[in-house]
Amino acid sequence: MKKSEGKLIAEIRDNGTGINPDLMEKIFVPNFTTKTGGMGLGLAMVKNILENFEGKIWFETKENKGCIFFVSLPEYTDQQ
Repeated sequence: MKKSEGKLIAEIRDNGTGINPDLMEKIFVPNFTTKTGGMGLGLAMVKNILENFEGKIWFETKENKGCIFFVSLPEYTDQQ
């Protein structure tokens, strides 16, 4: 976990095959999936939840090397 400009940023890495460039713009679209099962709602829901809390999610990928997803949320401060 990193801290930058009042935001906490988590990195989630894998060592899979990466994301095909043709699919990158669809990753956060509801009902998009590359699997035979499931509804393709997971990442779309995560993105929506994070954005409702003024956060965001994005990724970096390299074909045949893997992918890194980043999750950023504002750091909580007690302002009483």
